[in-house]
Amino acid sequence: MSTRLAINTAVVIAALSMLATGVWAWFDPAGFAAWANWPNHIHFLHDAGTFQMGIGLMMLWTLLWRDAVAVVLAGFVFTNTFHALNHAIDLHMGGNASDPWMLLALSAVGAVGLVIRLRALRRRPAAKAAK
Repeated sequence: MSTRLAINTAVVIAALSMLATGVWAWFDPAGFAAWANWPNHIHFLHDAGTFQMGIGLMMLWTLLWRDAVAVVLAGFVFTNTFHALNHAIDLHMGGNASDPWMLLALSAVGAVGLVIRLRALRRRPAAKAAK
């Protein structure tokens, strides 16, 4: 097995593990809490699931994008937007009404940064070819 194949296989297995666990914690917090022997705190399990999904997606995106800044910004936008959704869905459990909006504002900042980064990456090969 080549080194690259071994690394990519490890990344995919670990990423799928993070995604599966994250999706489970997000969609079935009570079931996940029972399995993990944790208290069933729905909001924190939603958050834990969100962050695990974000990690899993970033791991997979590293296999598609070779640009760390683009991967991090995409991961941030996904994770923070889901985090905002958690705060909106779970608002009846606590927190402030402004929390989802503040988190979405940060997601918008990350999205703008991602768009700018992706545009810069698209222009980079053309700029190198012109030299």
